Amino acid sequence: MGTSFSAEPVDFRRDVAPILQRHCLSCHNDRVRRGGLSLHSAQAAAKGGESGPSIDPGDPAASYLFDLISPTDGTAEMPRDEPPLSETEVVTIHGWIKTGAAWPADFEIKPPVLWSLKPLHRPPVPADIEPTAEFPIRNPIDAFVAARHKKNGLKPAPGASRRILIRRLYLDLVGLLPSPEEVESFVSDEDPLAYERLVDELLASPHFGERWGRYWLDLARYADSDGYLGDSIRPHAWVYREWVIDAINQDLPFDQFSIQQLGGDLLEKPTLSQKIATGFHRNTLSNTEAGVDLELYRTKEIVDRVNTTGMVWLGFTFGCAECHDHKHDPISQKEFYQIYAFFNNANETTAKVKNSWEDLEYEQARQKWEPAYQKLLSELTAYENTSITEKQKTEITGILNKHKKSSELKRLSPFYQIKKAGWKDLSSKLDQHLQTKPSPPATKAPIFTERTKDRRDTFIHVRGIYNRPGEKVNPGTPFVLPDLSSRNQAPDRLDLAQWLFQDNNPLTPRVAVNRIWQHLVGQGLVSTPNDFGTKGEAPTHPLLLDWLASEYKSREWSRKAMIRLIVMSTTYRMSSASNASSNPQDINNQLLWRQNSYRLEAEIVRDIHLTASGLMDRTIGRRGIRPPLPAFVTDVGRSVKWPATQGSARYRRGMYIVFKRTVPYPMLMTFDAPDATVSCSRRERSNTPLQALTLLNGPLFFESAQVLGQQMYERYSDNFPAAVREMFMRCLARPASEQEQNHLSAAYSDLLQLADKRNKDTKQTENPQLTALIQIARIVMNLDEFITRD
Repeated sequence: MGTSFSAEPVDFRRDVAPILQRHCLSCHNDRVRRGGLSLHSAQAAAKGGESGPSIDPGDPAASYLFDLISPTDGTAEMPRDEPPLSETEVVTIHGWIKTGAAWPADFEIKPPVLWSLKPLHRPPVPADIEPTAEFPIRNPIDAFVAARHKKNGLKPAPGASRRILIRRLYLDLVGLLPSPEEVESFVSDEDPLAYERLVDELLASPHFGERWGRYWLDLARYADSDGYLGDSIRPHAWVYREWVIDAINQDLPFDQFSIQQLGGDLLEKPTLSQKIATGFHRNTLSNTEAGVDLELYRTKEIVDRVNTTGMVWLGFTFGCAECHDHKHDPISQKEFYQIYAFFNNANETTAKVKNSWEDLEYEQARQKWEPAYQKLLSELTAYENTSITEKQKTEITGILNKHKKSSELKRLSPFYQIKKAGWKDLSSKLDQHLQTKPSPPATKAPIFTERTKDRRDTFIHVRGIYNRPGEKVNPGTPFVLPDLSSRNQAPDRLDLAQWLFQDNNPLTPRVAVNRIWQHLVGQGLVSTPNDFGTKGEAPTHPLLLDWLASEYKSREWSRKAMIRLIVMSTTYRMSSASNASSNPQDINNQLLWRQNSYRLEAEIVRDIHLTASGLMDRTIGRRGIRPPLPAFVTDVGRSVKWPATQGSARYRRGMYIVFKRTVPYPMLMTFDAPDATVSCSRRERSNTPLQALTLLNGPLFFESAQVLGQQMYERYSDNFPAAVREMFMRCLARPASEQEQNHLSAAYSDLLQLADKRNKDTKQTENPQLTALIQIARIVMNLDEFITRD
């Protein structure tokens, strides 16, 4: 049945303008004119666009605008990628055009303001919320959450047990497991301040910077290699990673943390630390292959820096405006290249870095090398006063000169009369040993400096093609955001960085605090942390988001203060069990009636195995490690092989694994680590059979179970229940239930019998108890609960 059009009188201001603003003005306004059309004023609408006049007053059927919005087979051509106008709205537009399309000459329609671009105001905390025993109001967060519970008839889950809470806090704040002793101490502590004290201890832990630094490295697209086919190793990329860990541990305010990364080199008398911070944008992919178009790839790096800056601090997808005006958000192509201009004169360079631990490592290595060298010299001394040929004399001189050891050459001058016997062997040993002499540390951090001479002009790239310059542009910021205040006539990266934190910029605090919430609750109040635009999700709790954003600013951008505020709330402390309360109207927990339960990130999966087994080397920072690569990787070719790290260092945390972009460590990718090609604001959480097989058979995971089983054998060989209790406490922070104990006891008996039978059949002498306890450890470490944050 067709639409019924009425002859009701239509008022433009009251009836028509809201429809045009709601459905049309995002793409057809005074600044963004898709198809050349703007509908912001009577004059613009009368002019029409590339397809000609859009309105024929008095004749809806002849009006192009009406044709576009009229549905055919249930769909309409406009608005694009949006639900069509309602039947009532179509009738209103038809009546308006039919009666002459009257439009007051002085009336202009403004495009709708996206929720995220509205000024940030601190909303009042709900005052009419009655606390309950199940959901006490511990701070304003709880008041906002409880208000939504009340409005939507939701019953909140009860609080989590103390065992779950301590494990949750350890995993969220430091990414490690609590020891059984720490768990029991917390569970038995009746002091009302015990929880608060635990929070403060974890925030002060040096491992806090590792846990929260890894989140930032995802945003920074951190990797230890260039990418592309060449994918050369970046030997000193780790210096930036170490800066991030230190800055977060020191609770460097987020505004300074950000400003230093974008423009630290432009600060007055910048420190070495502030220069190292600019390594943030040195993490882009870089094509160093011979014969490539260097300018092409230079521009690709800058485009990535624009996209990353927009996503990390503003939550906007700037990349859509590289080739044309953004199709959904109020960002024009010109504005994209105005931001591009901020980075167009940033030169890539390095800064020398000295670390006391590097000097110590060098001295230890030199002292280890020196005795063998002195021994060789002593052996050469034995040939003193015997003759050698001129050729041999030349050879030894060449060896020593080759290694630039002038002092050694001087010391060996008496030995030029060496006899033939033993000469070749000693000279070969000397040559080989000199090649292994440790070199003093020469660490050079990748940084930025601003180009001062022969500065580059910036032009719009027509259709995004770098060698098709269009209009020349100067550094600038999007029109829909507050104006940029510049220190100089020509704005630079430091001005851009400071602009992000101007008091009237509403995006930065909303985006930043949403990410903190995401890491503590499992999902942001805005579930699309990289997209606060029209295609992103609206906040589930807009008032809470704005209160948190304003609170972040009022607390002088202290990350630790905001984390403490959130984890102290009742909202954070709720049980995560999906059946903790019955709320069928919100099965996805959008309104926070319980906590969320989810699988841990790749690096933390590795870390908790090392923690539970006691294998972990807790050294913080420094160079990366290279775990052994599986054969299916190294068999591809020599270029993907690396010397595996030896000693306890191979058991360092997962965040220190060298990340080579073309050959990332397989275990990390199996558990959804980002590929470091672009900024990542939210990791995927897949659930695949390959993950289960990796946990069961991966060498490090198997070794962790072996070590745990061995320890249980040494401590509890005659007390299996005690062994099970310790394994559960280490891995899950709780004792096994009676049912679990019974199942494992039965499994243990079966495993003992199998080991005995295997010994008889193969005449082996394996220890049945040890073998069985290792298998029990594998069972416990392969429980889903072990790698889950509840």
